[in-house]
Amino acid sequence: MTPRRSEHQRTTKETTIELALDVDGSGVASASTGIPFFDHMLEQLGKHGGFDLRIVATGDLEVDLHHTVEDVGIVLGTALKESLGDKVGVRRFASALVPLDEALVQVALDLSGRPFLVYDVDPVSEWIGTFDPQLAEEFWRAFVQAAGITLHLTSLSGRNGHHVIEASFKGVARCLRDAVRVESDALPSTKGAL
Repeated sequence: MTPRRSEHQRTTKETTIELALDVDGSGVASASTGIPFFDHMLEQLGKHGGFDLRIVATGDLEVDLHHTVEDVGIVLGTALKESLGDKVGVRRFASALVPLDEALVQVALDLSGRPFLVYDVDPVSEWIGTFDPQLAEEFWRAFVQAAGITLHLTSLSGRNGHHVIEASFKGVARCLRDAVRVESDALPSTKGAL
């Protein structure tokens, strides 16, 4: 099998991002974005997705965290799309219910080639350290658009914003781990392309 890896750099007036992704890694993940909670979430994504993931990002955090969070989503989505190539043999679909204490999040995704996000997550209003929980939706939207996947995220319960957001990242990670698994030599589509 061809190695499913990708390295990307992206520089704008607002951010500089370097990212390395190995889809068939062992879950070794590190993130340095200047946003500690976001780093923790990105590391959860790598660990529970079974990906080797390294992200280094600098951005105009003095203006807002939005640019950095969104741009990391773009670069990670681009790397995933590139790593998967034509997606021959992948499982394609995956879903999970992921708890974290009182929080329960439902995730479903499709490596469809059609970007679509349904985000029905109530992260509760309090900030998590320096992280505005509303930015999680911006990250997922950017990721989904760049990766070309359909993603549904729904929080079923939860009062602690940290728990709700973390359960969503772990849920997406587990679903990606399942969906990218190679289980045949056929393309999982009647259209002949994903």
